Amino acid sequence: MMGMLEKRGDRFTESLVDDEIVVMRIDNGEFFAIGGTGLEIWPLIDGSRNRDALLAELESRYEAPAEVIAPDLDAFLAELADAGLIRT
Repeated sequence: MMGMLEKRGDRFTESLVDDEIVVMRIDNGEFFAIGGTGLEIWPLIDGSRNRDALLAELESRYEAPAEVIAPDLDAFLAELADAGLIRT
Protein backbone atom coordinates (compact mmCIF):
# COMPACT_ATOMS: atom_id res chain seq x y z
CA MET A 1 0.00 0.00 0.00
CA MET A 2 1.39 3.36 -1.01
CA GLY A 3 1.46 6.30 1.37
CA MET A 4 0.67 9.85 0.44
CA LEU A 5 2.02 10.70 -2.99
CA GLU A 6 4.03 13.87 -3.39
CA LYS A 7 6.18 15.38 -6.08
CA ARG A 8 9.89 15.70 -5.45
CA GLY A 9 9.94 19.32 -6.57
CA ASP A 10 13.55 19.77 -5.50
CA ARG A 11 14.59 17.39 -8.30
CA PHE A 12 12.91 18.88 -11.35
CA THR A 13 11.45 21.85 -13.16
CA GLU A 14 8.24 21.69 -15.15
CA SER A 15 6.63 23.72 -17.92
CA LEU A 16 3.40 23.45 -19.83
CA VAL A 17 4.23 23.20 -23.52
CA ASP A 18 1.30 22.91 -25.91
CA ASP A 19 -0.75 20.02 -24.53
CA GLU A 20 1.98 18.40 -22.43
CA ILE A 21 3.76 19.05 -19.19
CA VAL A 22 7.49 18.82 -19.80
CA VAL A 23 9.48 17.86 -16.72
CA MET A 24 13.26 18.09 -16.59
CA ARG A 25 15.36 16.43 -13.90
CA ILE A 26 17.78 19.02 -12.54
CA ASP A 27 20.52 16.56 -11.62
CA ASN A 28 20.83 14.71 -14.92
CA GLY A 29 18.91 16.73 -17.53
CA GLU A 30 16.48 13.92 -18.37
CA PHE A 31 13.22 15.12 -19.89
CA PHE A 32 9.80 13.58 -19.42
CA ALA A 33 6.64 14.52 -21.30
CA ILE A 34 3.35 14.09 -19.49
CA GLY A 35 0.28 14.10 -21.70
CA GLY A 36 -3.15 12.55 -21.97
CA THR A 37 -4.69 11.56 -18.66
CA GLY A 38 -1.32 12.22 -17.04
CA LEU A 39 -2.21 15.92 -17.38
CA GLU A 40 -5.12 15.31 -15.01
CA ILE A 41 -3.21 13.05 -12.62
CA TRP A 42 -0.03 15.15 -12.26
CA PRO A 43 -1.70 18.12 -10.48
CA LEU A 44 -3.50 15.72 -8.12
CA ILE A 45 -0.16 14.48 -6.78
CA ASP A 46 0.07 17.11 -4.08
CA GLY A 47 0.96 15.23 -0.91
CA SER A 48 -2.64 15.03 0.28
CA ARG A 49 -3.72 11.88 -1.59
CA ASN A 50 -2.59 8.30 -1.72
CA ARG A 51 -3.02 5.97 -4.67
CA ASP A 52 -6.53 4.94 -3.61
CA ALA A 53 -7.68 8.56 -3.31
CA LEU A 54 -6.29 9.28 -6.79
CA LEU A 55 -8.10 6.25 -8.14
CA ALA A 56 -11.39 7.39 -6.56
CA GLU A 57 -10.98 10.87 -8.04
CA LEU A 58 -10.33 9.44 -11.50
CA GLU A 59 -13.30 7.06 -11.20
CA SER A 60 -15.48 10.06 -10.48
CA ARG A 61 -14.08 12.20 -13.30
CA TYR A 62 -14.22 9.52 -15.97
CA GLU A 63 -17.21 7.57 -14.68
CA ALA A 64 -15.22 4.39 -15.21
CA PRO A 65 -14.73 1.46 -12.83
CA ALA A 66 -11.57 1.15 -10.76
CA GLU A 67 -10.57 -2.11 -12.42
CA VAL A 68 -10.38 -0.29 -15.77
CA ILE A 69 -8.46 2.74 -14.48
CA ALA A 70 -6.16 1.10 -11.90
CA PRO A 71 -3.68 -0.62 -14.25
CA ASP A 72 -2.95 2.61 -16.15
CA LEU A 73 -2.76 4.65 -12.95
CA ASP A 74 -0.39 2.16 -11.34
CA ALA A 75 1.84 2.09 -14.42
CA PHE A 76 1.96 5.90 -14.52
CA LEU A 77 2.77 6.17 -10.80
CA ALA A 78 5.46 3.50 -11.13
CA GLU A 79 7.02 5.36 -14.05
CA LEU A 80 7.07 8.62 -12.05
CA ALA A 81 8.54 6.87 -9.00
CA ASP A 82 11.20 5.09 -11.09
CA ALA A 83 12.17 8.44 -12.61
CA GLY A 84 12.52 9.91 -9.11
CA LEU A 85 9.79 12.48 -9.70
CA ILE A 86 7.46 11.39 -6.89
CA ARG A 87 7.78 10.03 -3.39
CA THR A 88 5.35 7.34 -2.30
